[in-house]
Amino acid sequence: MNFKRLWVIFKARNIEYFRDRSALGWNFFFPFLIVAGFSIIFSDTESTTFTVGIFPCESKNVSLKHINISAPLKNEKYIKFVGFESFKKGLDKLKHHKIDFLLKIGSPPYKYWVSESSPNGYITEKIFFAGLLQEKYQQIAEKQKIHGTTIRYIDWLFPGIISMNMMFSALWGVGFIVVRYRKNGVLKRLQATPLTSLEYLSAQVLSRIFLLLFTFVVVWFGCDLIFSFQVNGSYYSLFLIFLVGGFNLSSLGLLLASRGTSEEVSSGMINFITWPMMFLSEVWFSIESAPNWLKITAKLFPLTHIIKGARKITNDGATFNDITTELGILIIMAIIFLSIGALLFSWNK
Repeated sequence: MNFKRLWVIFKARNIEYFRDRSALGWNFFFPFLIVAGFSIIFSDTESTTFTVGIFPCESKNVSLKHINISAPLKNEKYIKFVGFESFKKGLDKLKHHKIDFLLKIGSPPYKYWVSESSPNGYITEKIFFAGLLQEKYQQIAEKQKIHGTTIRYIDWLFPGIISMNMMFSALWGVGFIVVRYRKNGVLKRLQATPLTSLEYLSAQVLSRIFLLLFTFVVVWFGCDLIFSFQVNGSYYSLFLIFLVGGFNLSSLGLLLASRGTSEEVSSGMINFITWPMMFLSEVWFSIESAPNWLKITAKLFPLTHIIKGARKITNDGATFNDITTELGILIIMAIIFLSIGALLFSWNK
């Protein structure tokens, strides 16, 4: 391998990337936009409350001080009340799942309505009855409190957003670009030079890893200045998991580009891979309650192990020894992707 030729291709690819102002700006702006949006959405604690409609009530914004309402629900922490002038208006909102529970103001026995198809309504009903029997429960159960650092949703989400951004950048930046070069005849011209396929592929992978980590550092610390993310582990371990993850995803992009000749087909293949990974790798939500076969399928995706390792470090304070399993799986996957991609690679159409 001639490192001088490898350096030329590596440098040329980086210059091409930084000259594309729109792509460069989007790679920085997109993660920040998502994080900012979710921080606004979930900054209001009312987003996690259960909504109870009460009637008859003249005002929609309910003040509970002077209203005779069920004491159990009135004193609950995560209950939000909405007033309705009549039963008909409240029932209409309940049918359309805009409220979770409908209660008539008055003395016992209380009259209430709940939708059988609403999970929130089911939970609110249980809270209602638990409150009525609270004194009895206190005689047979003893409450124990735990103390610890609260993990915000934005702290849980951000490693997934960074990993997702790396996935799209790697697969499109390697897979799509190499296919475009092949279609335009650039690879055919490079074949006529002393450049070997190993040198070219290595330069492409190294260039993409460098760009992924550069973007990761800028986006992470830029967002951290605004949102103050919690990192309970070491930044060294965090950088390492994203370094290995970037290598893995770049190798996967190379595999997708090894034989592709059509940008349309390559685009479809990349979307076919990225969308299942984005939803099953717990970028946005946990799949802990999903069927076992779905959780096993998710473990086949490299993005799952990148996000899992990153969240172990940021949220749980994991050390290097705690993420060796994720690192090992990612390295093995990367070697497989890279080996198959190198064997299948073709300069020509």
